[in-house]
Amino acid sequence: MKVVYVLFDSLNRHLLPPYGGSIIAPNFQRLAERSVTFDTSYVCSMPCIPARRDMHTGRPNFLHRAWGPLEPFDDSMPKMLRDAGVYTHLVSDHCHYWEEGGTNYHTKFNTWEAIRGQEGDPWFPQVRDPEPTEASILRSETGSLKRPCSGADAMVRQDVINRQAMPEPHLQPMSQVFTQARHFVERNHAEDNWFLQIETFDPHEPFFSHRCYKDLYDEHFKNYKGRDIDWPPYRAVKETPEEVEHMRYQYAALVSMCDEKMGHVLDWMDQYEMWDDTMLIVGTDHGFLLGEHDCWAKCWTPFYEEIAHTPFFVWDPRSGARNERRKALVQPSIDVVPTVLGAFGQEPTPRMTGHDLAATVADDTPVRETAVFGLFGAHVNITDGRYVYMRGNPDGQPNSPLYEYTLMPANMREAFPTSRFQEPFETASFDFTQGCHVMKIPAASGMPGGESITPTFDTKLFDLNQDPDQESPIQDAAVEERLLAALDGHMRQLDAPIEQWERLGMACETAKL
Repeated sequence: MKVVYVLFDSLNRHLLPPYGGSIIAPNFQRLAERSVTFDTSYVCSMPCIPARRDMHTGRPNFLHRAWGPLEPFDDSMPKMLRDAGVYTHLVSDHCHYWEEGGTNYHTKFNTWEAIRGQEGDPWFPQVRDPEPTEASILRSETGSLKRPCSGADAMVRQDVINRQAMPEPHLQPMSQVFTQARHFVERNHAEDNWFLQIETFDPHEPFFSHRCYKDLYDEHFKNYKGRDIDWPPYRAVKETPEEVEHMRYQYAALVSMCDEKMGHVLDWMDQYEMWDDTMLIVGTDHGFLLGEHDCWAKCWTPFYEEIAHTPFFVWDPRSGARNERRKALVQPSIDVVPTVLGAFGQEPTPRMTGHDLAATVADDTPVRETAVFGLFGAHVNITDGRYVYMRGNPDGQPNSPLYEYTLMPANMREAFPTSRFQEPFETASFDFTQGCHVMKIPAASGMPGGESITPTFDTKLFDLNQDPDQESPIQDAAVEERLLAALDGHMRQLDAPIEQWERLGMACETAKL
């Protein structure tokens, strides 16, 4: 058996042709015809690096800590395969792997390729300050790109510099990712027992693409007269309707570039006759708001369907199911782990809560009734595929108590500040920490190490059958009671910290202590 896992970042399900979208992406339609398309696929831990921790461990982590490295006690699917004699290789341009908060994910593979230059990746060296662009002014905090700078200004400054090193499409990181992946396939397609993860940061913002992809939407780009913006800020929409439409076309052009690369993977599968012995998995970590709900981006907003409901495709040569749809509720971030392990005859560990999807791919066998997802310290969400319940803290109450549990005290770009260790702290142990005692550190909600964004915490309930765009929360005591009971069950199964019940205003006298 061989497995190819193609992972995009921020790929919006509802805009792809297999899901009724209008973006020009014929190869995603081609993929759907060669695989099983999942209609009820949801995120788990959010956003980028927490999702990737799920993809190693096969269990949600957002109830215990925020963004950070793999823990010493974490299971790692690529490492388990490596230890079992399966060759594992990662090709990625995901810049967060090269930061302190993602420092040990790629090292679990036998080999890896690190492609640099996405977003504000500190890659291309230039001392001279670059000239601001309309896109950089929108995304930065001050509009200035002069050193010294920090936060969003530093990230945007570096991105402007990085783009200067990419005057042609083949020099963009995504192109290099798929080129290196092709080289791996060319060298190894005749070998057995390997796992290849092809991972690109696109179409994550900024939506940088070259003219050849914009030409697919020529009418818009020829007629648009506004600011040339391609990097949405994390806030409410303040731009004109024309600018919002332009941002969506910038995203569309980048997705069309992703589609071209997806087509290359399908071409390799054809060229080397890999369909008979190679599983192909294609997905994303989450979606992205492009002005829906009058919001840009993610994480500072509730996880609406545009973010949480994801595209997911699987070809499994063991069943041969293709050009079919599946309704079963799945969570690729945690389900890919036992699915890939199972493809190589390996068993998941007792700590993994994801499900092997082999039977689901074959005949739509259900694996769960409900799924939980969320961001550390924000809503804890649960869905059964029809209803989405976003449990927040009680009205008017502070979002506390809240603690991070870790032996790897780093956030997105740097280690925890020393101030977080200058007072004595408690330790704790959980059923998934393999006997390890971890630090219990007071925490704040949101995205540590990122921008100062405050998630929305009020409780919401949506009926997707009646309100697929989630415009009008409903009041239904029976549905809320049912989903709240299911949420309590998930939190027990995951050995959630006792204070999570208190923070969410849930009865905690029966919670696991």
